[in-house]
Amino acid sequence: MKKRTLMTTLMVAALLCGGAVVPAVQAHADTTTQASSSSSTTSTTHTISKSYVVYGAGAPESAYSTLNSTMGVDSSFEKLTATASDYEKYIGNGTTTNAAMISSVAIAPSDPGSGVRVNIKKYDGESNITQVTAQQYAMVAQMAGVTDVTIVVTANRAVSGESALTGVYKALAADGQNLNSQNTSAANQVLDATQGAINENSGDSSYPGKLMAAVGNVSKQVAQDKQDGQTDDSAQIQAILTKALENQGIASKTSSSTQTTIVNALITFRDSPISSSKTYVNNVTNTINNVKNSTGDLMNKSKNWANSEAAKTAVKDAQNWFQKLIAWIQNLFN
Repeated sequence: MKKRTLMTTLMVAALLCGGAVVPAVQAHADTTTQASSSSSTTSTTHTISKSYVVYGAGAPESAYSTLNSTMGVDSSFEKLTATASDYEKYIGNGTTTNAAMISSVAIAPSDPGSGVRVNIKKYDGESNITQVTAQQYAMVAQMAGVTDVTIVVTANRAVSGESALTGVYKALAADGQNLNSQNTSAANQVLDATQGAINENSGDSSYPGKLMAAVGNVSKQVAQDKQDGQTDDSAQIQAILTKALENQGIASKTSSSTQTTIVNALITFRDSPISSSKTYVNNVTNTINNVKNSTGDLMNKSKNWANSEAAKTAVKDAQNWFQKLIAWIQNLFN
């Protein structure tokens, strides 16, 4: 009798909800590491458990208030600073100074399966990230081992934007998710390799999304082949890239020299631990879908961060409402 009453309760609740999606108790992924096909922990894919804002060491504290407002940062974000030593640790592309670390980033967890989305925000009306695109940031972060996050990038003065990923990697480390340095190095090479092609097509706002979707698809195929026992050589990777560019309709817009540079970067990716990860193959698909049809600087146009205080309150209210509904229905049978 109790089982029948419980089933009736759940059926009535479902009908009264009218098919509405009721948030689960666990609104966002707390599990921060997904195991790969390899027994090594160096080839895992990571997300984070809470929100972080990472200011560039070269950004003055007097700019923090405007940076926070620009990126939508509230009191729930843990605050960090990205320094020159962080750049050397996580990027490893030469040396820099604290004064040159201008870009700031905010990062928050998103729903499982959402991949990586990136917004580049204007600071005080100025577009201060002058080279790196939102689509590059998203795909490169995914290739480094980051997934299911939303990232916002800005700067208080004009910079190219290459150092912004330092803040992303530092936030992951602060959350206990240390990315493998070989993976981040390979991803950073992809960032450098794609910049020339994007610069050559600066007048086409759809090009970065198409290019990074093509690169993502090649990385997915190379990783799948490797896991199937086939290691693609440079000629094979070039053939896969050519087809991917053709599928995106940008083969003729991508010079042979830049294609060669991209192939060389993808060879480094092939040899990195993350290419052995089955979860990478699954997760990169989500980010490919995010970037391929996106144009401009805003890949995630939702008003609130995934785990902002407003969103948490809304989820809690919905949960409380549903619990009250269940209790009300149960009382009907008492």
